[in-house]
Amino acid sequence: MKTQTRWAHSIAPVLAVGAFLTVQAQAQSMDAAPSSTMAEVVVSASRYAEPEKVLPYGVSVITADDIRSAGVSSVSEAIMKILGVPGTLDLSGGNNYAVDLRGFGSTSISNQIVIVDGTRLNDDELASPNLSAVPIEAVDRIEIMRGVGAVQYGAGATGGVIVITTKAGNGLVRHNSAVLSAEVGSNGLVDERGSVTLVAGDFSLDAARQDRRSDGNRDNFASDNNSTSVTGQWSSNGVRLGFKGGNSSMQSGLPGSLTAAQFTSNPSQTVTPYDWGMMSSTNDGVFAEATLGNWKVNFDADQHTKQAVSGVTYYGDTSPSYYGESVNANSQNLRARNERQWGQIDNAFVIGVDQSQWTRNILPLSGYTSVAQSNANAWYFTDDISLASKTRFSIGFRNEGETKSDSSSETQVSNNENAWLLGVNQALDAHWNIYAHTGESFRLANADEFSYTNPAVQIQPQTSHDNEIGVRWNTLMHQVELRWFRSDLTNEIGYDPNANSPSGPSYPGANVNFDPTVHQGVELESKHALSADVDVRVNASVKEAKFVSGPYAGNDIPMVPGQSVALGADWRVAAGQSVGAGLLWVSQQSVDFENTCFIPAYTTLDTRYAYVHKNIEFAVAVKNLTDAQYYTQAYSTSSQPCTPGGVSNAIYPEAGRTVSASLRVAF
Repeated sequence: MKTQTRWAHSIAPVLAVGAFLTVQAQAQSMDAAPSSTMAEVVVSASRYAEPEKVLPYGVSVITADDIRSAGVSSVSEAIMKILGVPGTLDLSGGNNYAVDLRGFGSTSISNQIVIVDGTRLNDDELASPNLSAVPIEAVDRIEIMRGVGAVQYGAGATGGVIVITTKAGNGLVRHNSAVLSAEVGSNGLVDERGSVTLVAGDFSLDAARQDRRSDGNRDNFASDNNSTSVTGQWSSNGVRLGFKGGNSSMQSGLPGSLTAAQFTSNPSQTVTPYDWGMMSSTNDGVFAEATLGNWKVNFDADQHTKQAVSGVTYYGDTSPSYYGESVNANSQNLRARNERQWGQIDNAFVIGVDQSQWTRNILPLSGYTSVAQSNANAWYFTDDISLASKTRFSIGFRNEGETKSDSSSETQVSNNENAWLLGVNQALDAHWNIYAHTGESFRLANADEFSYTNPAVQIQPQTSHDNEIGVRWNTLMHQVELRWFRSDLTNEIGYDPNANSPSGPSYPGANVNFDPTVHQGVELESKHALSADVDVRVNASVKEAKFVSGPYAGNDIPMVPGQSVALGADWRVAAGQSVGAGLLWVSQQSVDFENTCFIPAYTTLDTRYAYVHKNIEFAVAVKNLTDAQYYTQAYSTSSQPCTPGGVSNAIYPEAGRTVSASLRVAF
C-alpha cells in the first residue's frame, strides 16, 4: 500500500500538467485563429513511412529544426535536452552519453537499439553505441519508439528503438546545397561542421564532416572527436540504389571518479592523470529499394568495424595497463510491404528476414586473448488493418535464433525466441486518438555477460510482457500525447555485485538473471505554437523500476531516476532574431541495490540567442546557466562506499556553466 501511495503521488503532477496544458490549449485554439501551424507527423521508425497518429504506440520525433534551435551538438544531447530522457556520462569520454528510454539503468544500452539509416550500431558487448560519432549536421530526424520495436528489430528492444535518419537516408527530392559552421567556447571547445549535397540528374551525393575538440571540464579530460559520412544514390521510376560509408575516431583522457569530498573541494581535478582511451570505427553498406505494383521491396547490407584501445592505471601506478579489442559486424535485411484495399478496408502487410554476424577479438595487449562470436537469423511479419470507422488493428510476430560463444570462458549458448505485438488505434474525431498495445519482447546475454557468470548457473534469455495505453490530441497549433506503460520482466539480465563470482568468494559479483522486475510509468509529450512567434514544449515522465521478489524485493533498480521534466521555449523576438531556453530536471536516483546511496536531483538551464541574416546565422549559447554542480554517473563499491549521508563516493562530475559562439553559413 505504501508503494502504491507513493506511485500515485508521483504520477499526479504529470497528470495535472497534462490536463492543464490540454485545457489551456483547447481554450486558445477556440479563441484564436492559427497563426502558426504544425504539419502532420510522418514517421518511418517501423521501417516504412506512415502517419504517427495511426500507430498503436508512441513515437517521439526530433527534427533538424529542433536540433538547430536547441543548439545541441550530438544525438544523445538532443534526446536528453529536448525530450527529457535521462542520460549518463559514458566513461569512454568524447562527449558521449548513454540514454535510458524506459528505466533500465546501467543495462539501458543492452535494452534499446540504435539504427542509423538502416545500420544497427549496437555491438554485442557492454559498450554504448557511439552516438557522438553521428555528424549532427547530417541528421534529418531522430525517431524514438519507446517500449516497442522487438518485432521489427529483434533482441534488445524492450526499452525501445532510436532511429536516426540522415538527410541522405530519407531519399526525398534533392537539390544542390551546402552548410558550413564553426563553434568556439568554454573549456577550449572548437567544433567545426560541414555538409554538402550534390545532384546530377537522377544521382545525388551527400557528405558530412564534424571535428570536435575540447579540453573537457576536468584535468585529463581533453578529447578529440571526428566523424565523416558519405552516401551516394540513384533514383528513377520507383527504383533507388545506393551506397553509404563513414568513419569516426575519438581519443580522450580518462580522469576517473572522485569522492564526495573531492567533488566538493574541486570537481575539475583528476585522480588518474595517466589514463586514456581511443576508438575508431567504420560503417559501410549498400541499399536498394523498388516499387513493384502494390509491393515495395527493400534490401540493406551493412558492415561495421571498431577498434578500441585504452591505458588504465591501478593503485597509484604511473604506468598504465593496456586493453584493446577489434570488432567486426555484418548484417543483411530483406523486407517487403504490400498495400491493398478491399472495399472500405485498407491492409498493409510487411514481411522480412534479418541476418547478422558479430565477432570480437581481444588484442594481446593485456597478456591474454579471446574471441567472442554471435550469429542471428530472424524472420518477422506485421499486418495493419484500417477500417472505415477509423479503427486500425495491428499484429506482429518475430522468430529469432541466435548462437553465441566466447573462447576465454569456453562458453556457448544457443537460443530461439519469439516477439509479438497486438495493437489498436481508434480515431475519436479529427483531433483525438486513443491507442493500446500488448506484446512480448526479449534479449539475450551479450558477450560480456554470458562469459562472466556463476559457473554453476547458465544465464537464461530475458523476456518481458509489455503493455501501453495512450491518448493523442492534435490540432493545427498543438500536439499532446499522454501514455501509461508497464513491462513485467522475467529473468532480467544484469550485474549483481553480491552474486557468486566465477573468480571465487574473495571477489563477489557476476552477471545473473534477477528475480522478477517491473518497469512502469507515465509519459507526457506536448508541443504548442502559442502564436506566430512563440513555441513551447513540455516532456515529463514518472517511472518506477523495481525488484518484485527475491533478496532486493521492493528496492529500486539502480541508476533509474523516478521523475524527469524538460521544458523548452523558442521566441522569435524580431525579424531574424530568436531566443530559446531549455530547462531539464531529473530527480534523485539510487546507485546501489540496497538503495542506501544516491545521486542527488539536478536542474540545468540552457539559453541561446540567434541572429539570421540571409543565409548566415550567428548564435551565442550558455549551457548550465546557473552553474549547477551535478553529476549523472556514480558508483558505490566496497572500496568506495557511500558517505554517512547516503552520497556516492565514486562521482564523475558534469561541466559547470559554459559559453559558446557559433557561425553557420548555408549555400
